[in-house]
Amino acid sequence: MDTTNLVSHFGVALGIGLLIGIERGWHTREEKPGSRTAGVRTFTIIGLLGGVIGVIAEAAGSPLTITGGVVIGLSFAAFAATFTMMCRDENRADNNYSGTTAIAGMLTFALSVYAMIGDMRAAGAAAVATAGILALRTPLHAWLAKMEAREIRSALILLAMTFIALPIIPDLPIGPFGGVNLREIWLIAIVLAGVSFVGYVAVRALGSQHGIMLAAAAGGLVSSTAVTASSARRAAAGEGTPRLLAAGVALATAVSFARVVAIAMALKPDLLKLIAPPLCAAVVAALAFAFVQAYWRDGEDGDDQKVEFKNPFEFWSVLGFAILLAGIVLAGRALGENLGAGGAIIGALALGLADVDAVTVSMAQLTPQPLSLNDASLAILAAVVSNNLSKIAIGAIVGRGSFAVQILVMAVVCFLAGAAAYSVAALALAA
Repeated sequence: MDTTNLVSHFGVALGIGLLIGIERGWHTREEKPGSRTAGVRTFTIIGLLGGVIGVIAEAAGSPLTITGGVVIGLSFAAFAATFTMMCRDENRADNNYSGTTAIAGMLTFALSVYAMIGDMRAAGAAAVATAGILALRTPLHAWLAKMEAREIRSALILLAMTFIALPIIPDLPIGPFGGVNLREIWLIAIVLAGVSFVGYVAVRALGSQHGIMLAAAAGGLVSSTAVTASSARRAAAGEGTPRLLAAGVALATAVSFARVVAIAMALKPDLLKLIAPPLCAAVVAALAFAFVQAYWRDGEDGDDQKVEFKNPFEFWSVLGFAILLAGIVLAGRALGENLGAGGAIIGALALGLADVDAVTVSMAQLTPQPLSLNDASLAILAAVVSNNLSKIAIGAIVGRGSFAVQILVMAVVCFLAGAAAYSVAALALAA
């Protein structure tokens, strides 16, 4: 390692110790000098010490060799033993049982060594994350104290679905007509559960109106169908007012329309001639509907604003709906396979019930051959229409009652606005 690189790596190692030391020093700022194990100076020196050990290990041959590994291992063991005993004595004097400072010191040492022998950017990022976690001690404890067993259980299930089950599920299609990818089914289940969980947390943190709308907007970036399914389940369980939940679905729908335009713009800008006018008009209509439902009537009925979500999500209902959507995808492929332009539109209608983005991407890839721009545009718009029809069906079957009526009105308003804009655009192109 040349001098310039050596100084850079040492600077990062020193910065790691300083960053974590500032947080630890601030945390114990009111204690008398000499009464605390480690503060800014000590942690900064720990960072420098880790950097020196890294250089020594590298000079011994390589950190990956037996010699380098022994140098790092013995040094870390000696430091950890010394620092842990100091923290133990401090805890005894203060009648405290915290091991945070000891762990933070060992992590500072390890990250400083890694900054010298590995990727110093990754080491720096980990140090920032460590300092952030340490600084958020009070908010994290307060948040944990407010959590209920059902929330912890749902969070653990969602994390297990994402980080334990997802990596081991095979990424292979199963079944006829191209099959259904098991990994994609599981991803749909994760999205559905995630949308429900985000909505639950947002309502608890921000209140009914702002929480539902924020969660819907975030969910719409992934799947407006998932937002609809989650909102319908909430409405059926009496966990929210139908018009607020419908407003969230409308906002998610507007985001999904805008997402289709963005995908087409990135992959095949020529498609925008026919799809942009109706979709932009539908975005305006959906946003207007969401605003009226969520805010225009605010204050007319105070009880109408009370929202209490009883459960973040139910695992089996989420998985069942994901399997249903996967079945719809398989049916769409069966209808659209080898049927030319007409088959593409039929397939788009079926596939759009579950996923408009996949249709948009595939249609963009099929133009100008074997599909013309007009046929591809019609297929994308057909998918958008069928996706709104699926929202109506979900609202009627799952949500029922007032929620179903609200979703029907929203879909009709969007359809009329889009149809009018499409007619104008088609006439302009024909002229």
